[in-house]
Amino acid sequence: MELLDSLRQTPSQDDTISGHYEVRRLLGEGGFGHVFEAWDAKLCRSVALKRLKPQADVLHPEKLINEARLAASLKHAAFVRIFAIEGQGTSQSIVMELVEGQTLGQFMHSGKADLQAALDIAYQIADAMDEAHAMDLVHGDLKPSNLMLEANGKVRILDFGLARHIDPQATQTTTLCDLQGTIAYMAPERLMGRLPDTRGDVYALGAMLYEMLAGQRHFAHLNGLALAAAHMQATEPWPDLPDSVPPAINALVRAMTAHDPAERPRTMRDVREAIDKHRTSNGTESRPAEEIESVKSIKPPVSIAIRLQVPVKRAVLAGSAIVLLALAAWQGPDLLARLRGHAAAPFSEMASMKTGMDALRVFDRDTSQKTAIEQFTLVLQHNPHNAAAAAGLSLASTLRYIGNGRDDTWLQRADVSAKQALEADNNLALAHVAQAWVYEVQGKSEDALREATISLNLEPNNILGLHSKARLYIFGQKFDQAKATLEQGIAAHPQEPLFNTQLGYMYFKMGEYVKAEQVYRKSIRVEPDSPSAYAYLNATLLRQNRNDEALEVLQQGLQVRPHWELYTNLGTSLFAKGDYLGAVQAFENAVSEKKGSPGIYLLWANLADAQRWIPAQVQASKQSYLRAIALLRPMLERTPNNVTMISRMALYEAYAGEKQQALARVSHVLRLAPQVADVQFRATLTHELSGNRPAAFEALQQAVKLGYPLNLIESAPDLLDLRRDARYQQFLINLERDSKK
Repeated sequence: MELLDSLRQTPSQDDTISGHYEVRRLLGEGGFGHVFEAWDAKLCRSVALKRLKPQADVLHPEKLINEARLAASLKHAAFVRIFAIEGQGTSQSIVMELVEGQTLGQFMHSGKADLQAALDIAYQIADAMDEAHAMDLVHGDLKPSNLMLEANGKVRILDFGLARHIDPQATQTTTLCDLQGTIAYMAPERLMGRLPDTRGDVYALGAMLYEMLAGQRHFAHLNGLALAAAHMQATEPWPDLPDSVPPAINALVRAMTAHDPAERPRTMRDVREAIDKHRTSNGTESRPAEEIESVKSIKPPVSIAIRLQVPVKRAVLAGSAIVLLALAAWQGPDLLARLRGHAAAPFSEMASMKTGMDALRVFDRDTSQKTAIEQFTLVLQHNPHNAAAAAGLSLASTLRYIGNGRDDTWLQRADVSAKQALEADNNLALAHVAQAWVYEVQGKSEDALREATISLNLEPNNILGLHSKARLYIFGQKFDQAKATLEQGIAAHPQEPLFNTQLGYMYFKMGEYVKAEQVYRKSIRVEPDSPSAYAYLNATLLRQNRNDEALEVLQQGLQVRPHWELYTNLGTSLFAKGDYLGAVQAFENAVSEKKGSPGIYLLWANLADAQRWIPAQVQASKQSYLRAIALLRPMLERTPNNVTMISRMALYEAYAGEKQQALARVSHVLRLAPQVADVQFRATLTHELSGNRPAAFEALQQAVKLGYPLNLIESAPDLLDLRRDARYQQFLINLERDSKK
């Protein structure tokens, strides 16, 4: 019976601050400070602590003080309350209110951001920011991750890390490298070097309101410098919102996101009042003409011919030039032409790219491959030379190959699409990621690593590129390199759960189950609706002999969404308890078309393991083993030295009665990987099933020595006779004696 196989670390901090604040965990970070949850022992309450990063502004700790004073001066209930400033010099911390809830980004991705919810959230933000602007304060970094929604629907605004008093005499500019905000919500003039002002906050709120109502952000298919260039160059109004959005709200959002700051609403109060007229509407009926006219007075952008009329300083032009030069070096001289084409492209194409890419990043969703394939195919039908869509189609086809019985047709499609993407744009990082995935599945690990490295040379923080490289390192048992890659991914994408899940898997493979548990729990906090995280946490708890906790975690995951990973681990847990009927039912769900994934060999092997212990299903168990062998064989042909697959194949062949072939495989795999605990345990089972007790006992001793959990050995039914052997009893006595030394 097999369990499922499928960071940056917390900065060094004192355990206590000013004596009575006990640091509990890292919550996140702002522009130059880490934020921790802590316990205030004096007042018996949880608080948030913000501290300077060790490497950031160490000579200017007054920045933290200024931030605290700015935030403390705000009275609106939406702003986080400041309790105190503790410590001295660079070790100072702001003690503030701990806000519980979900970020606006998490809320938007939940699918619950309907018209009225979106308007209510935007109204609250506008109301709070109206107060801040009246005090000559701007936020400068409004974005979904800086906005929290409490359980009662109240919005809380976090991190005034970029807040500053407005200086009408300011002549300073900033470059793209200095900007701490998120490009997707940053006004074009800021990308060209201007300091934050009230109109920039209006733009950010408009961008978020657009995303809530449209279901995706503007230019959803672009990231990084390409996204920045698109926002700077595209002066036309943003695409219309869906027909279900009242025309006046559509006009308001277009005005808020106008390229020219002068075309935006003058104040947040104007925004708040315009939104308030529609908050009690059902959002589907037509609004009276006078209401539409009242919003028109906010002056939406009227023509793509409108350009900024204010004088532009040389420094601003230089900042823009730096961005464009970087873009030219990044993707070639035809980039701007392509971006203009995207800007004018139909809205449906951007929506398809967004939907497809989102599906790719969620590997544990049952329909992710199907959705991605449909969306990328649709894009290619309209634009056959879209390199990103071809790369996405390749990635989705690879995933379909893995989950669909290893049908070579899907792998061939993946290979063709990857090559098509590279031919269309050899400088597109995603195209190299797609080729890396194909090479990995084909067993060409070195080629895969080379392509993943090229992708990261082109785009250092590409999510799928980092994920691919880390996975290759983990399976190659290059754990130091894997850890460094994952830390880079977590630093660049702190809200992306993929990297935490991978880090936990790495610790699991290393046998460091306590660390794996910590990481998986963090992953669940970041993305509580991911079935994989619950499945991996369950497996980790089982390795620590915490069976009841493991079952509780599985039930929590099944409440989120039924999934094959959860069912297979539930079957494993029930099998360990001797509930073979329950295990069979769970494994049948895992291999079913509707709830599971029938193309994964491990699921059929687990089903066979459980069926063997039910007299009426012994023959069915042999058929399940043969199904597992058939699914595993083409994988082994491509990766003939994969020790996990070899040792599993040997075990399945032993169960199916092919004992000589099984023993030959065991000898081979033990020569390849004598120091892998899981391999030694499978060798134990294979030898025992083949009637070779001395070799089984020798392999078992090695498995325990290498860290294989004794509780899993004690619960393995196939080792019952071996455990009754006097040599095993003496082995246990020796273990206990050695542990007391």
